[in-house]
Amino acid sequence: MELFEAIARRHSYRGEYTDAKVSREDLTKIVQAGIQAPSGKNEQTTRFIIVDDPEVLTDLATIIDKPVASTAPALIVCAVDLEPILAGISFGPEDCAAAVENMLLAITDLGYASVWLDGILRFEDKAARVGMRLGVPDSLQVRVILPVGVAVKEGTQKEKLPFDQRAWFNAYGG
Repeated sequence: MELFEAIARRHSYRGEYTDAKVSREDLTKIVQAGIQAPSGKNEQTTRFIIVDDPEVLTDLATIIDKPVASTAPALIVCAVDLEPILAGISFGPEDCAAAVENMLLAITDLGYASVWLDGILRFEDKAARVGMRLGVPDSLQVRVILPVGVAVKEGTQKEKLPFDQRAWFNAYGG
């Protein structure tokens, strides 16, 4: 799939997944795409835990408590080092976001579906509970989880505002 096609086809999938497994080869390719993302000062602050063990998936699905997590044959958990690296500033969230977008495009390119789970982790101590279950060091924070699998139903990208309502040359509003 060509890059701009993957960008146009990428969508947030919140439905159920088929029983089809995601190969470790494909999971490795997806995470390698995340590893290739840019990061502030090249500090590479994001770490990735790839979960494909059914028992661990069940435990995480219980914590996440969203239907999309209960049928996913794989999850990619992104943990970030939030330690400041420049003038008291951490680039961890931005580094993670860049990695996640690369992985979402790779997921689309390989014919799988996913959704960026972030907000749900901020409630009921879910990020810490996921981190504890996976042995994530206290110096890192779980920020994003990507369920990965073959979608039961085909999805489409939601309509985006036109270019001229969101982008201009040389000055805001053009």
